[in-house]
Amino acid sequence: MMHMQPEGTSRVLAHVGANVHRFRLAANLSQVALADRAGISRRTIIKLESGEANISLTGLDHLADALGVTFVDLVAAPAAAHADISELAWKGQPGSSAVLLASVPAAKNAQLWAWVLEPGDRYDAEPDPEGWSELLMVSEGTIRVEQERGDIVLAAGDHLTFGTAQQYSYVNDGTRIAHFVRVVVS
Repeated sequence: MMHMQPEGTSRVLAHVGANVHRFRLAANLSQVALADRAGISRRTIIKLESGEANISLTGLDHLADALGVTFVDLVAAPAAAHADISELAWKGQPGSSAVLLASVPAAKNAQLWAWVLEPGDRYDAEPDPEGWSELLMVSEGTIRVEQERGDIVLAAGDHLTFGTAQQYSYVNDGTRIAHFVRVVVS
């Protein structure tokens, strides 16, 4: 879950709040109408627009769909080129994080992420729509990818591609920090 706090995530929090507000007004939607379309609470919309919220990455995907924009449109600075975003979008235990580095067009969108996962930490994802995929490459340490067809352990230099229309998780069972790159394609 993306935990938005003033320290460390204030830039992305400000971008999400401003972007949700701007796109909601452009779509001529009330906060209630956007909440209904996105399947999230009105209170979450209010908190996002005011700059204080807890929302999952999947929740942001639902908001983007409801607004007719991309996930990247919501988290990037309004004037940022999608080729160079570099925004902190997820924090787990102290030291674990995910930074959205860049995005390029795909059938819908492609996103490049740099992940750091501390020993004992995990990220649990919700299923994406059919047709979405991920490409992972580990540069340091090991991660275990839990998915419906079984767990796969990736060490430094290993890579994996898989469809994400399923529940999946990244887990660091090791004793060393894990660094990996994630590319999301939709």
